[in-house]
Amino acid sequence: MFHAVGRRKSAVARVFLSEGTGKILINNLDPMKYLKRESLVEIVKQPLEVTNTGGKYDVKATVKGGGNSGQAGAVRLGIARAILMHDESHKKVLKSGGFLTRDPREKERKKYGQPGARKKFQFSKR
Repeated sequence: MFHAVGRRKSAVARVFLSEGTGKILINNLDPMKYLKRESLVEIVKQPLEVTNTGGKYDVKATVKGGGNSGQAGAVRLGIARAILMHDESHKKVLKSGGFLTRDPREKERKKYGQPGARKKFQFSKR
């Protein structure tokens, strides 16, 4: 069994990869039931499809924080890192697909004296 951590936005995923039949569980639920969108399930499965290991590993992930999109991205990074721990020969494929890069984009903080991170209150000259 291999263990890896993936992060995206404010979501953190702990991914456990073990030899099996290709079963994926996120927080003990089917990915479609948990993420509720087919596109997000595809994002989660990308590292397995690229390395042709879809039916070779069972994936069990526990995710906390963030929303659906961030959690899917975090699980994807965790799966890619776990695959790399098991078999170094997949590094070139995973790296070229961008699956080993942690997405650094975070929410910008709100500044005082304005309504949001970038938005300003309307300026009145008179």
